[in-house]
Amino acid sequence: MMTSVVIPAHNEEAVLGRCLSTLLADADEDEFDVVVVPNACTDNTAAVARQYGVRVVETPYGGKAHALRLGDDTCRDFPRVYLDADIELSTQSVRELVAALDRPGILACAPVPKWDLTGAGQIAKRVHRVHDRLIAPSRVLSGVGVYVLSKDGHAKAFPLPDIISDDGWVHRSFTPLERTVVPSAESVVRPARTVRAHLRRRVRLRQGNQQLAAMGRPAPEGQLRLSALGSLITRRAVSPVDAACYLTVLVLDRILTRAKGNAAVRWSADASTR
Repeated sequence: MMTSVVIPAHNEEAVLGRCLSTLLADADEDEFDVVVVPNACTDNTAAVARQYGVRVVETPYGGKAHALRLGDDTCRDFPRVYLDADIELSTQSVRELVAALDRPGILACAPVPKWDLTGAGQIAKRVHRVHDRLIAPSRVLSGVGVYVLSKDGHAKAFPLPDIISDDGWVHRSFTPLERTVVPSAESVVRPARTVRAHLRRRVRLRQGNQQLAAMGRPAPEGQLRLSALGSLITRRAVSPVDAACYLTVLVLDRILTRAKGNAAVRWSADASTR
């Protein structure tokens, strides 16, 4: 059985090589069918992809959901891995994820994220530390840069509509019993290095959540509450200074989201956030 891997990529020349080399490092011949979809690129993303011998499907039209659909249409087999171009996922982690789909009732899965905060500012590090601990219990398929679907799982989530948050859509397509985190699999995620970049991402995430709710897919886990932050402080999982930084950025995040309203947002990979 071959595992299909779809990688949408918008101007990812700087990071795609790292993604592909990690993914293919220990792969057997014909183990993976990798499809990279450079969309509206103005750099050498496609050329980098071809250096690794993977299939490349170029499109002049931007949009992550569009790129995912194009790649998905050319896939040859199941299960299918949907991987962001700036994420590192090892060969063995893919195998662990694929194996998890053999469990009864499991249709979708994702790895545990490992946050690489190299080069991040001190305030950004504090904010990420708090945010990660708050959302970890409910994250599952969202925010880790990769999700994996069985054939039956694919039928529930695809074809993707034109949405801001593809992982949010996929996460909300399954019940808690149908999706799982695989502790033995790990993705390396490099979040925003600055508060400004973090705010851009957070505003986009909120807009994506608002869009999903309007489409009849509200967050099944509900909203985070301040009591959860208080519990982290009480357990000394985060410091009061961490919490203060997080709350300050949270207020700015909500103000900016409200100011932008329901303005349409175009997907792109913002190199300034890495």
